[in-house]
Amino acid sequence: MNTLLKRSLALLIAFSGFVLPGFAETPAVQGKAPDFTLSTPEGQPVRLSNLLKQGDVALVFLRGFPGYQCPICQRQVHDLELDSAKFAASGIQLLLVYPGQAAQLDQRAKEFMTKEDALPANFHLVIDPDFTVTNLYGLRWNADRETAYPSTFLLDKTGKVMWLKISHTHGDRATTGDILGALGTPGAKQ
Repeated sequence: MNTLLKRSLALLIAFSGFVLPGFAETPAVQGKAPDFTLSTPEGQPVRLSNLLKQGDVALVFLRGFPGYQCPICQRQVHDLELDSAKFAASGIQLLLVYPGQAAQLDQRAKEFMTKEDALPANFHLVIDPDFTVTNLYGLRWNADRETAYPSTFLLDKTGKVMWLKISHTHGDRATTGDILGALGTPGAKQ
């Protein structure tokens, strides 16, 4: 099957809510990340390609709401937020994908952000109802009380994957040092 047909089928299947094995492929390093539009918990659309026009993007897939708020996801986002100035200085936008069942996902995502203040300007939290984009990226953790494999993709302005980290456990998440280190940013902790 040629690449264009395979990608078209993958998009059609992902956006219809069904995924057949072998169609949703996780983008590899040097591969192109599929574009998508998801909404914030408040309903504002965010398109990946629009963020890429502003610079590199760290695309972070969280576990979302598997029946409870994931404390490891909360810690990861908090730690990334603490280093928001480093990301801003490097011109990186962070796109945080919060996947889950569509019912009440917007409310669950609002609960996830327990801080009273807003996210830094270069951070964007979007919800992924019924795992549409999670499936598109081949990251669905299809087990009891699971949602998505915690994953981070560092994308350049063209949408090419420069670096990625996929965890098949709850831990071992990408850190600020991992992301900035992948760019070769001076002073990034390893």
